[in-house]
Amino acid sequence: MTDQRRPARSAARNWLIGARLKTLPATFAPIAVGTAVAHSLGQVSWWRAALTVVFALCFVIGTNFFNDYSDGVRGADTHRVGPLRLVGSGQAAPRQVLRSGMVLYALAALTGVLMAVTISWWLLALTACCALGGWFYTGGSRPYGYRGLGEVSVFLFHGVIAVCATSYIQLGRVPLLALGAAVPIGLLVCALLVTNNLRDIPTDAAAGKITLAVRLGDRRTRMLYVFCVGAAFASGPALAVARPWALLVFAAAPFAVFPLRRVVTGARGADLVAALEHTCLLLLVFGALLAIGLAR
Repeated sequence: MTDQRRPARSAARNWLIGARLKTLPATFAPIAVGTAVAHSLGQVSWWRAALTVVFALCFVIGTNFFNDYSDGVRGADTHRVGPLRLVGSGQAAPRQVLRSGMVLYALAALTGVLMAVTISWWLLALTACCALGGWFYTGGSRPYGYRGLGEVSVFLFHGVIAVCATSYIQLGRVPLLALGAAVPIGLLVCALLVTNNLRDIPTDAAAGKITLAVRLGDRRTRMLYVFCVGAAFASGPALAVARPWALLVFAAAPFAVFPLRRVVTGARGADLVAALEHTCLLLLVFGALLAIGLAR
């Protein structure tokens, strides 16, 4: 019985890794911040918050599977340094991974329709925008993620759109505070992607995946990472003008030390995996502290 269970457990573990659950701080942080903005300006509806989480998780994990599929069939993950990818490693058939992404997108779309009916019809446009943005990141004949636009995309989708849409779902409007709070979150999500793409410069370049890191080169990509992290913390005093407790974000500074040291001192390849994981942790802590500061 034990021997029979091992393959099933191994397969389940591979699918969980393929879902990229470790990067979910990039989903939860903006939702927490957007909800905190709404809380500071009015009453938060927890059923709306729950729908927002379901909507975001289905789109994000579905997009992760679509990226796994698209990168895998293009050969971009064949000689991957980082965590396992289902198609590139041969652990799952491309059609299986594609189907999983489609199921999650369908659930996200249904949630989007439900929110449109109960909250605002403008949320149908948000649903369409998320679906198209997620698929064409690495899918289609001319994916924008292969043209150096990945960082712009995550800043918009995981920063500006995620924070502002969360506030809109709660309040029916987008306050200026939400736009300001979206900036540091978007910058830290950018830092997350920059770390990932810095690690993958050699393999991405060989596969024809021209990320921003490939365009900038190793040294300037490291400078970009430092800028993203530094600018995120620099946003704290600006937000403190409206919400003094936003200065709580500086308590997250110790969590920036390890990934910054790894990036600045020239870590490469597998040595950057820890920097990526600690950047996720930094984003999670920073987002939680910012949410607490804005909600007070």
